[in-house]
Amino acid sequence: MSIANPLPFLRSLGEGRRVPAVILLVGPQAFLREYILDAVRARLAREGVGYSSFQVGATGDFSRVIEELVEPGLFASRKLVACRVLRSRRERAADSAEPVTRSSDGAADEGALAHAIGQLQGPSHLVLLYEGAAPAKLRQAVEKGGAVVNCAKPFDNQIVQFAQALARSLGLRLSSAAIELLAARYGADLAAMNNALNKLAIGHESGETIETAQLREPAAQGVPEVFDLAESLTRGQAGRAFSLLDRSLTVGRDPFELLAVEIIPVLRRILLGASLLGKKDSTPAEIARLLGLWPTSPLLTRALDAARRFGFERLNRAYKAAAELDAGFKMGLLRGREQALSGLILELLAEPRA
Repeated sequence: MSIANPLPFLRSLGEGRRVPAVILLVGPQAFLREYILDAVRARLAREGVGYSSFQVGATGDFSRVIEELVEPGLFASRKLVACRVLRSRRERAADSAEPVTRSSDGAADEGALAHAIGQLQGPSHLVLLYEGAAPAKLRQAVEKGGAVVNCAKPFDNQIVQFAQALARSLGLRLSSAAIELLAARYGADLAAMNNALNKLAIGHESGETIETAQLREPAAQGVPEVFDLAESLTRGQAGRAFSLLDRSLTVGRDPFELLAVEIIPVLRRILLGASLLGKKDSTPAEIARLLGLWPTSPLLTRALDAARRFGFERLNRAYKAAAELDAGFKMGLLRGREQALSGLILELLAEPRA
């Protein structure tokens, strides 16, 4: 059996059809690969199937994966074995005249894995996720008794079907107008669409039909996106930053996590941009290289705009205050973390007095 399109495969899982013993997930869409794996894992977990996961990089091999397939499970008679094969392995094989692994070393390469798939018997399942193209020998072995799912960018006429499939997996129904709104808003960005639907599922009962009005709720009633706070700081939007901070704390995000993941990294990037702008010999390409960004990256444009808006001295004070706040959080010296974060944002975004 060979299934080339993710939609029929997801539909078959939802209808309770038999899960293939071996599934090969290929294609450039990382979200689709991981989403299908999660759907398979959830389906088999309801049947009492155990789960183990492996990752194979440039210097790795499939020996442990094959052993896990043939060894009996300790707590479950059936097992799902997932193996993510990183792009670095395929790139090394392409760049080197020698194979990535050698059978004389006792290591198992794709050929050994393909042989094991051909001999696979019993209740266990194998899911392979390839960042790049899978070798032809391995693909042929999977096609004989398993499924190959090509996780490519969805066509325009498939986006509506993906919206329905994503909502159905969360127990939600979408009205026709809501489906069209989701398709127009997110397009082929299925990860963002799924994130929006997961947020809706938090506050709605299973089986409830979602209308367009619920998709157009004010942002203040929704769950903030990760890095929304960092984005508002970069743009110098004080009101939005405080609103996002309040909502993030309300839904349970930790002040220390907000400081370490969103505030300090964006301050570091803007401060570095401000210091580079102060040098006469700095070119846009050089600044982009030092910041680790593409010259055309929106992150670079916004960082430099913020650097010009705030100035080096103001950013330097804010970054030092953030570092001291981070140290105080880690050592347990500060109790009012929410108030401390608010004070830090106020210090950065408040207009300086004349």
